[in-house]
Amino acid sequence: MKIENTKAQMRKGVLEFCILSILQNQDAYTSEILSQLKDAKMLVVEGTIYPLLTRLKNAGLLNYRWEESTSGPPRKYYGLTETGKLFLIGLNKTWSDLVNAVNNVTKINTNTKSTKK
Repeated sequence: MKIENTKAQMRKGVLEFCILSILQNQDAYTSEILSQLKDAKMLVVEGTIYPLLTRLKNAGLLNYRWEESTSGPPRKYYGLTETGKLFLIGLNKTWSDLVNAVNNVTKINTNTKSTKK
């Protein structure tokens, strides 16, 4: 088993959460979302994000609007719907619980290994 595969699966698992979090304070177009993800070291390609944005829109979590651009074609700006905002609140709680659980498990296992030496 290769660690790169596992790391990729872990990133995919939290990508929706990251995208919704990026959009919680302001609308953004796809390039801005990708840039913020890359700045955070979340390696994502355009081919991954477009279907995900469509799925989130179809689920009622995102809406979008077209806005003219001075430097090219119109841009599609995504924003959270009220349902998306509530969904994100739930994901924040779930993430917090998950981080605490993983930290507890990994701390227990680390402490157990160090005391068995």
